[in-house]
Amino acid sequence: MEMKGAIFDMDGLLFDTENIYQETWNELAAENSVTLGADFVGDICGTSGAYMCRVIEKHYGVADGSIIMEECMKRVRQKLKVYVPKKPGAERIVKAFHDKGMRLAVASSSYPEQIESNLKLAGMREYFDAVVSGKEVEHGKPAPDIFLLAAERIGCTPETCYVFEDSENGIHAGKAAGCTAIMIPDVLAPSEEIKEIADGIYESLEAFTVEVLEKAE
Repeated sequence: MEMKGAIFDMDGLLFDTENIYQETWNELAAENSVTLGADFVGDICGTSGAYMCRVIEKHYGVADGSIIMEECMKRVRQKLKVYVPKKPGAERIVKAFHDKGMRLAVASSSYPEQIESNLKLAGMREYFDAVVSGKEVEHGKPAPDIFLLAAERIGCTPETCYVFEDSENGIHAGKAAGCTAIMIPDVLAPSEEIKEIADGIYESLEAFTVEVLEKAE
């Protein structure tokens, strides 16, 4: 099947920002006299909205996770106002797809304003036909909603779209949407379950470009 679209997660995939989020989650945990368990990173990565709130409530022991979630997002926005670090190969793969005439979207759990700001600061906004935030869908990752909406906005069927993700929640969402889900691990190595269901796992976006895109030319 000819691939016509590519949908990219943002944090930990296009930009090296996941560590900034984890740093901030830990700041907030310390301020609330909480020690986050080893499974927190896997639980929180790639989530948004009500699902993220439930994860926060579980790990921070609070009744309303939205307060901590909003504070985390606020602090991260401040940290990213000056500089947004790109992941290796991020701009190269986006430009390669763009030059092939494929339709491109960012589908991120972050706020719409944060997505736009990061793309503009990184000089990459021009490549994307659509930006979709987790705030625009009823169910965040691992539900497929965000990728289904992204595929719709770029005028492609999910079956003809790549989804690039660094989180297990994102891979579950991409597969549930019917897309070809490619994992580029960031802060967590892929589990055995993800190794079974992902359509491909590459050490970096650069590696995918070399091994798949350039070989196809």
